[in-house]
Amino acid sequence: MKGILKNTLSLTVITVIMGVLLGVVHHVTAEPIARQEQLKKEEAYENVYPSAERYEVLELAAGEREAMDEGLSGVRLDEAVLALDGAGETLGYVLTVTTPEGYGGDIQIAMGISMDRTLQGIDFLSIEETAGLGMRADTQEFKSQFQGKQVESFVVTKNGASQEGEIDALSGATITSSAVTGAVNAGLTAFDLLTGEGGTAE
Repeated sequence: MKGILKNTLSLTVITVIMGVLLGVVHHVTAEPIARQEQLKKEEAYENVYPSAERYEVLELAAGEREAMDEGLSGVRLDEAVLALDGAGETLGYVLTVTTPEGYGGDIQIAMGISMDRTLQGIDFLSIEETAGLGMRADTQEFKSQFQGKQVESFVVTKNGASQEGEIDALSGATITSSAVTGAVNAGLTAFDLLTGEGGTAE
């Protein structure tokens, strides 16, 4: 009986110590990780809206958040940011959206949209697709297909893009191509909701 109690006590002490150590490690690493994530996000903002001088995060009201959830067909709006010029005038928006439709799981992108609804560019904050296939989405060749376009929505094609809103699918990675394109289209819808009647004004 004493042996059992001793072993139980030892295990309890070890568990408590490990818990404390894990808590310390988490506390020590949480801030640097958060800092790196913020730097990555800011770099993405600059990539998708390079003409902006600064960025201002929008706080969405509960009703606006609900409207977003209902209107984006499963894609999540993570953050909406105003892209401002040096005088503080609004140039457009930088939106961060996440789609669960990627082949390897969630794909998170940042996208810049000017007030005339021209897509300034897209960049990836998180993507874990198949190397050599879906990961080719994170190349300038693929991402540049969206840049400078002013369309109602984008569509994926396997036959070579011949129209303004068509996006060439990545060979062997149609799921990834469709997921990214769907996320971009959801971002355009979010932009419409934010700038339209009942949305957040510029």
